[in-house]
Amino acid sequence: MGEYLSLTFREAVEKDLPFMVEMLADDELGSQREDTSNPLNSAYFSAFKNIVADPNNELIVVEKEGNIIGMLQLTFIPYLTHKGSWRCLVEGVRIHKNFRGDGIGTRVFEWVIQYARGKGVSILQLTSDKQRPDSIRFYEDLGFKSTHEGLKLKLN
Repeated sequence: MGEYLSLTFREAVEKDLPFMVEMLADDELGSQREDTSNPLNSAYFSAFKNIVADPNNELIVVEKEGNIIGMLQLTFIPYLTHKGSWRCLVEGVRIHKNFRGDGIGTRVFEWVIQYARGKGVSILQLTSDKQRPDSIRFYEDLGFKSTHEGLKLKLN
């Protein structure tokens, strides 16, 4: 993974889960859907094991001076379209509240773009909840374009 501009990027390990779930829950939307109970809900451990067992998924934590300050999940997807290219889906992006507005998110995405290119990815894609206009603006400022209409069907 490596270091980028004083940030360290590494694959998450199971002991990181409680802190990662706290970051996922630390906003208005996340607080409604995540479970920060102690002990941690076993569903998170199950999801973690499935993610790390899948060679096309990477759960990444971002550290600064040995402390986790961010996280994201990368899913590499082979496609028949675009001449059989690979895409990278970026999800679960969080920067710890104490580090938001410091340019960390921009540095994280610079790393993601470089990392995905190194893996031969031709399209980087993500979704952002429409209730997060600041996040959407951030992604647009990075060059992401809203070229498709995303749809979801909640099954439970």
